[in-house]
Order: sequence, then C-alpha cells, then structure tokens
Amino acid sequence: MLIGDYIRCFQSEWLKKKRSLGSWLIVVGALFTPTIIVVARLLHRSKLPALYTASDFWTTYWRNSWESIAIFFLPMAAILVTSLIVQIEYRNNAWKQVNTLPLSLTTIYFSKLAVVLVLMAEFFLLFDVAVYVSAILPATLLGSVPYPSAHLPLGEFVADTGRYWLASLPIVVAQYVLSLRFKNFLVPVGVGFMTWVGALAALSWKDGYILPYIYTMLDYLRDDPKTRITLPTSQINAWAISYALCFTLAGYLLFVNKQQKG
Repeated sequence: MLIGDYIRCFQSEWLKKKRSLGSWLIVVGALFTPTIIVVARLLHRSKLPALYTASDFWTTYWRNSWESIAIFFLPMAAILVTSLIVQIEYRNNAWKQVNTLPLSLTTIYFSKLAVVLVLMAEFFLLFDVAVYVSAILPATLLGSVPYPSAHLPLGEFVADTGRYWLASLPIVVAQYVLSLRFKNFLVPVGVGFMTWVGALAALSWKDGYILPYIYTMLDYLRDDPKTRITLPTSQINAWAISYALCFTLAGYLLFVNKQQKG
C-alpha cells in the first residue's frame, strides 16, 4: 500500500461523505446535549450564581455533560455514522466502479475506515468545544452570573476525551465490518442497536466487560456502586483496543476474500 495512493484514496472518501447524513449526525449529536443544558440553565437562571461560584464547577459540569453522551448518544452516533458512510457505495451501486480503480483492496479498506475514525474524532472535538461554550454562555449573557471561578482542568478533560474515543473504537470497527458485509442498511444498524441494548443490560453483570459495545458506558459508570463491573481504566482501555484490533483484522480478511464486493 503506497502512501500516495492511500492519501488520495482518503481524500476521495472524505469528499464522498458529503453525500451522506453522517456528517450532519456528527454535528447534531455533538451539539445536542450542551444545547439542552444551556437552555435549561438559562430557564432556571436563579440557581446559576451558586453553581458558578462552586469550587467543583468544571468537574461537575463536565461529568453531567458526558452522562447522556457516553451512555446514549456516543454509541448511537458510532452505529449510525459508520453505517451511513459505508452505505454510500451500496446506495449508489458504486462498488464496481470503486473496484476498477488502480487501488489495492487494502488501501480501500483502511482509507474508508480512517474517514469514519476521523469523523468520530470530529464528534469529540465538537462536543468538547460545545461543552466549554455552553458553560460560559450564561456568564456572558447574564450579568448576574459570574464567570466560573474554579480552575479549568484542561489536561484531565483531554485525557477523558481520549479514553472515550478509545472506548468507542470497538463499536465503530464492528459497525464498519457489518456495514461492509451487508448491503441492507438496516442489518448493521439493527445488530448494532441490539448489541448496545444488550450492553446496557449487562452493566449489572460482573462479567459484562466482555461485551465490545459496553466500554463508553463502563468508562463513565466505573465509580458507580450500581455497576457490578469493577475494572481499572487501564483494563477498560486494553479490552477496547483488543476488540478494535481483532475486528479490524477480521473485517479486512472478510473484505479482501469476499468474491463479490457490492
């Protein structure tokens, strides 16, 4: 796989994503929770001065913002965005055209996967920026609300974001493999949502960490006494990375050995 071919293939795949709703889902999913939070706080502005002078303002706000994302919107975004991006060729009957390009199957497989991973990184970046903006917006718009006096633990927040990105990798890669395998868009989406619901139910099971779709939820709830799964962060990351690598390899072997692609 030549680097030049890979870069050109990635650029082509990146341009094709404009034909998909995946990019819009990234934006909507990343902005939804911060928007809801800031609207709710503006509607209940009388409580804001006490909140904004608290010493733990940023850590509390950060954790509250991640609750719905880690448990619901992040898995949903990974399932839907990945499936939509891969379905571009199936929807337009374009796999035969792709296969006639002077590119190796390895280049095609990993460039399309890279586009999905970059889109998910974009999701996290937009979400982090939206959380910060939604936090300072009430202080900017309302004179009665002071700017947060608490220290902003930026390094901690960046590390948290990186962990959640790692935790989402098994979902992204599994959906990528399923979407390449099945022409019908509903099959990978249906399997993804059923597996996600199963992961939700498995949070009360001490061995639920073996499910690949559980790690974003597990990372958020790892200190919750209701969660029976007790794993350190390093092991959560190790399980997520291991699943992602296994799914990537399995998907690659299935893709290159598939007799009819598309």
